[in-house]
Amino acid sequence: MMEPEPVVFIVDDDASVRKSLERLVRSVRLRGETFASAYEFLQCLQRKPADGPSCLVLDVRMPSVSGLAPQEMLAAAGHRLPIIFITGHGDITMSVRAMKAGAVDFLAKPVNDQELLEAIQEAIARDRQARQEQAARQNIQRRVTLLTPRERDVLALVVAGLLNKQIAAALGTSEKTVKVHRARVMQKMQVASVAQLVLLAEKVGLTAPQDLSPLDQSPISTHCLHE
Repeated sequence: MMEPEPVVFIVDDDASVRKSLERLVRSVRLRGETFASAYEFLQCLQRKPADGPSCLVLDVRMPSVSGLAPQEMLAAAGHRLPIIFITGHGDITMSVRAMKAGAVDFLAKPVNDQELLEAIQEAIARDRQARQEQAARQNIQRRVTLLTPRERDVLALVVAGLLNKQIAAALGTSEKTVKVHRARVMQKMQVASVAQLVLLAEKVGLTAPQDLSPLDQSPISTHCLHE
């Protein structure tokens, strides 16, 4: 399946700047979409989120929504779009805040074309990686949903490092039954080793009970495991 075409969103209240940046983006065979305001862009993104790697080139100072507000609004709405800020007014404090909040770069106008293109390529690569990691997590979560409640109990205790005998004691069942559940967990999670199972669990934030040690053999409930 082919990856959707990367897109660069450009937000600037100056029409000539928008046109110039769109032309620059197209010169390296990337698709550009321009907006006159952050509000217009946010409305568009809410209606139709980007379906492929993308980034945002955003003017810091605009009449409506300016500064870091769009970055904060995007984060609040759950969008993790990489942002490249451009500004005609150097503001070190703002640039530091923007970078700490995840901005890719903070460039001063007039923007150097090569610097901007390099920042755009970095931003798209960052978004592509994030999308791949998200897809991988969703795939693991789908596998987790196939587990029964008892199989999730077994998964939690395997991740904690318990042996089959200890798991059986903790769950109040037989070691033979634990082996059956463990085999099903390995099959449904599509792994061949405990190390792989632990790695998948960590990727989606599935952890064992904090107060459990490998030597603890008392009956417990492990339904703290969440998707």
